[in-house]
Amino acid sequence: MRRVMGVLAIAASVAGNACDEAPTSPGPSSTPRVRIVFLGSTTKRSDLPASAQACVSGVGATHIHPSWRSFAGMPLQAVPPDRYEITFDDVPVGARVSFRVNDPNSCDENPTGAVTRNVFANDVRLIQNTTTPGNGDEPGYALTVAPNGAISQ
Repeated sequence: MRRVMGVLAIAASVAGNACDEAPTSPGPSSTPRVRIVFLGSTTKRSDLPASAQACVSGVGATHIHPSWRSFAGMPLQAVPPDRYEITFDDVPVGARVSFRVNDPNSCDENPTGAVTRNVFANDVRLIQNTTTPGNGDEPGYALTVAPNGAISQ
């Protein structure tokens, strides 16, 4: 019995000391926010040739396909009259990632509506520098995000 009482006293002492420690709480996320902006009209063009109509129907709403989300399509938020954007907080840091933007207004420049200019990440103008999977290889953008949110291509 004396031995059991000794073990209980030690356990109570350890538990009491643990309660004196400051509680741990999750710190701020180490993943920076990445804002993707596409500068393009939010109004559907009426001057697209008839040959582009299948592309327009196929693209639907202006959207993005990010590699870190298995290239799943996600709508971009229209900011009329001439901008689309989306913000991510899950872009892997220090790894080369890619994405593609598809816009129906680009169907006369690319048969899949893939955008090849006027795209920014955290205010850095991107150049079309990779291909992404889609209807075959489609033009896209590749970048690396630093822990502070800086973008490099």
